[in-house]
Amino acid sequence: MHKVHKGLTADGAGLAGDRVVAAGSSARVLVAATARALRGVDCADLGHTGPTSRFPGAPEPVRRAAVTRAAGRVALTVAQVDEVDAARVARWFVDQYPRRRYPGVLIGSPHGAAAHLAVALGVPWLPAGFEMTVHWPDGGVDRPADAVEHGAALATRLLAGNADLHLRQVHCPASGGALAGATVSLTAAWRALPAAYAQFLADRLLPDAPVLLIRDARTWPVLERGPGHSFQVGCPGSGLDPVDFHPDSHALRQVLRSVGGDATRWEPPEVSVPSAYAEHGVDPGFELAARDWSARHQHPLHRVLVPRPAALSAGVADLYRRWLRRAGKTGDRLVVECGRLLDPWQVVRAGLVPYWCENATRRNVDEAEWWLAGSEAFSSVDVLPEPPGVRSPALAGLPQWLAVAGFGRRRRALDRTTARGYPVTSVPTRRATEVLRAQPYDLPAPPPLGVAEALSVLRDSGGHQGLLVS
Repeated sequence: MHKVHKGLTADGAGLAGDRVVAAGSSARVLVAATARALRGVDCADLGHTGPTSRFPGAPEPVRRAAVTRAAGRVALTVAQVDEVDAARVARWFVDQYPRRRYPGVLIGSPHGAAAHLAVALGVPWLPAGFEMTVHWPDGGVDRPADAVEHGAALATRLLAGNADLHLRQVHCPASGGALAGATVSLTAAWRALPAAYAQFLADRLLPDAPVLLIRDARTWPVLERGPGHSFQVGCPGSGLDPVDFHPDSHALRQVLRSVGGDATRWEPPEVSVPSAYAEHGVDPGFELAARDWSARHQHPLHRVLVPRPAALSAGVADLYRRWLRRAGKTGDRLVVECGRLLDPWQVVRAGLVPYWCENATRRNVDEAEWWLAGSEAFSSVDVLPEPPGVRSPALAGLPQWLAVAGFGRRRRALDRTTARGYPVTSVPTRRATEVLRAQPYDLPAPPPLGVAEALSVLRDSGGHQGLLVS
């Protein structure tokens, strides 16, 4: 029976899932890319981009007006919060996948390598949560204490109709740019397995098909603001550390200056939990419910604990190389993807090895360089650096991205379109498709990997980087 609350009719009609889930958010992009790949379709129709640029050189009133217009295009209004139905979002995710039986499923934290792993296995990937952005009238990028108060009011309204969620509010000008002062960012984590997911697994999994739970194990200080609502200043994906969001931080001053903020107004609230799972962690209730469902329906559940995004990226890249070579392909051509710039179907079509960087921070690019330095050399390396749309001292410069491409023995390519306005422009997801379409065909695709083999390779190649497979 469908729940009824303000903004919903008795048949469950409310905001459609594609209106609720933030444009360009990880869960949205990865489900779209994985579902397309399983249908044999690329990402040419995906226009998702990240944060808007900082509008360099514009006077403050002009910049503020531009940011407000941008927020109007991507964010929910405060009134629309009452129409959010997380059950409807879960149905939207599962309905994107082809209606057939699958030999397994990946669920959990968002990660580009998880999408590539799902495609190699021929299975869907489903997120354990989703992101929303909501208007913050009269907000300020340099006012985190005011952000948490506005977010608390929104959380009360959201949780009134969605008691199965935990809402993690993230105020991070280093990753969200100027929009962090015009919108509130909320990551909604399911505390139990959504009914649409349970039905999807029951209807679409083959007998004894395994469930793989991907869990982001990174931590961050948080404030437990109220039941079902927590707040964090900054995030791991910013490339900065928690101490960098202290009022006296030089890095913070640089970030706020770039987005029109004032460091003298920065007064973050006190944290109550010094080391909690960050916003993309899996809620313990969700994991417990997935384990319970798997046990009751006789589907083995395996957990992949990811201490850093690079650990899974390296493990899946090594896995693809072995998979391609076993099928008689070279496994000798690498594409380094970044953020939303990925296309799993084009990667398989061209017989490429994918390595995914969460974003363009120095930390992520350093990890890619270290992995390349310790790997057997590739004949070609193509690099797709996603411009984050903001300026930050944590970002990798183009010379570092060029150094990554330089690991190619014969071909060393850095995409000129993404590099042209780096780092303050934004490019759509389909840019990855445009670049990868130029790669030569290497068909037929290898037969799908078995889950047991994939887990074995991930244990071997990822274990020394801290990847825990159980």
